[in-house]
Order: sequence, then C-alpha cells, then structure tokens
Amino acid sequence: MSRDVLVVDDATTVRMYHSGILRDAGFGVAEAANGYEALEVLLERRFDLVLVDVNMPRMDGFAFVSALRRGGPNRTAPVVMISSEEADAAADQAYAVGANIYLNKPVTADELIGMVRALMGSSEP
Repeated sequence: MSRDVLVVDDATTVRMYHSGILRDAGFGVAEAANGYEALEVLLERRFDLVLVDVNMPRMDGFAFVSALRRGGPNRTAPVVMISSEEADAAADQAYAVGANIYLNKPVTADELIGMVRALMGSSEP
C-alpha cells in the first residue's frame, strides 16, 4: 500500500523536483500550488504527510499549516516545512503553527526521503 504525500509549493520546478524524488522512492504524490489549493485537495483525500513551502501567494505556508491543524481528517498528518529562509524566526514560527520539521532549501533527495520516512515511522513507502 502506497503512502501518500501532498507537496505544496508555488514554484513549479521545486514542486516537480520534490514530487519526483518522492515518486521515485515509491510514494503516492499529489501537488498544490498554494495553501488554498492544498486545503481543497485535503478535503478530498487523506495524506500520510504534507511537504509545504513557506513563501507562497494567496496563503503562505504558516497560514496553511495553522488552518490544517485546526481541523479536518488530515489535521494530525506530519508536516515538513521547507524554505529558503534560514532565519531562526521562520523556523520558530513553523513549529509554533504545528510543523513537525523545518528544513532549509535546497534539500537533497536523501535528506528528503530520510525525513519523510522518519516522520511516517517506516523505511518503506
């Protein structure tokens, strides 16, 4: 049974990069370009983990994770926030809204897969 990850990032190339790494590792992947789009996807389907960018138009990653944690069937899914912002304040805010892990871009394939598997509690997808 495939484990499913929602990848949320407004940059198409970054979204494709992360999605490709996860698909190659055997995970099911869905994508969204911003927080609003991601919330719509989350209403239709359950996910084992959400990978979300911080800086996005319409609804940034912080607002999205905060909304995710307030309710719905995916509210307890592990969240990895990933951003080019290296400031401690961004990481602190990520954890404050409910992220499980905060990573700085760029992330290698091995780092991403290792973190996703660790949060899902499995070495297999």
